[in-house]
Amino acid sequence: MLKAVLFDMDGVLVDSEEFIRKAAIEMFREKGHSVKAEDFLPFTGTGEDRFLGGVAHKYGISLDIGKDKARTYLIYEKICSGMLSALPGVFETLELCRTHHLKTAVATSADEFKMLVNLKEIGLPVNTFDVTVFADMVKNKKPDPEIYLTAAEILKVEVSECLVIEDAPSGLQAADSAGMKSLALTTSFPPEKLKLAEWIIPDLSFMSEEYISW
Repeated sequence: MLKAVLFDMDGVLVDSEEFIRKAAIEMFREKGHSVKAEDFLPFTGTGEDRFLGGVAHKYGISLDIGKDKARTYLIYEKICSGMLSALPGVFETLELCRTHHLKTAVATSADEFKMLVNLKEIGLPVNTFDVTVFADMVKNKKPDPEIYLTAAEILKVEVSECLVIEDAPSGLQAADSAGMKSLALTTSFPPEKLKLAEWIIPDLSFMSEEYISW
């Protein structure tokens, strides 16, 4: 029986990828390098260390990950202020979870700073969720299952009692490796990239009882 719904953040609750790409591009520009938005696509959903580090590696750019990530976040916070909103169906899905007495968690590969900025911008206080798990809390990022296993452990539920809602192949691989069912949204990738999911829908406005009644 389903007892908990674990939400990825970017591409599920909010679409902030455009803004983090712009912030990263600006950070690299400040370092004297020109990178493109599409350079970041292979690293979507893997956490900012890999998001920035993968592009830096591609171009042979030396990166001080702590310093450069912090700078990226400061740029990000500025450019996304007042620009983010919850994706369709988010509030309704959370209400559906409450109605069915399901525990909820955010389980994101993003760092705490970005998670807090995003949730604040879209009007979802952290205490909306029973648990928030972010990059700083785990050693291994998606596609490793650690982030979802950690969420289940904190929520005190079995992996077989969890539904993961994801938008990225790396997140679906993490859910599959954790032994959890998943619902994929095509907000970031086409359906053919999301075949590990039990169900695929365009976004949470298509959420229904079918996906939580098991």
